[in-house]
Amino acid sequence: MATAVLKAARIDVRANEAVKQLLQEAARTCHKTTSEFLLDAGIAAANQALADRKRFELDDDQWQAFQTMLDRSVQPPKRRLNALLTEPGVLD
Repeated sequence: MATAVLKAARIDVRANEAVKQLLQEAARTCHKTTSEFLLDAGIAAANQALADRKRFELDDDQWQAFQTMLDRSVQPPKRRLNALLTEPGVLD
């Protein structure tokens, strides 16, 4: 993972003592330093958060189904969905 390459940039994180101890304990159970644990977890979370915003891959059948859905004519919303979208809610 990215933790194996030379690291020159620093990221500072502030946490209360309970969170710090939790992260240290989790890192120990994974046989990592706290920094390695946080960096690996942060990279995984960042990749997950960005995955659907950058790129997605489809095989030929999935691509054809996707194209078919995009080419479909627009259908009016269902009655209950239309009511949900147009009627005032409890907070309005």
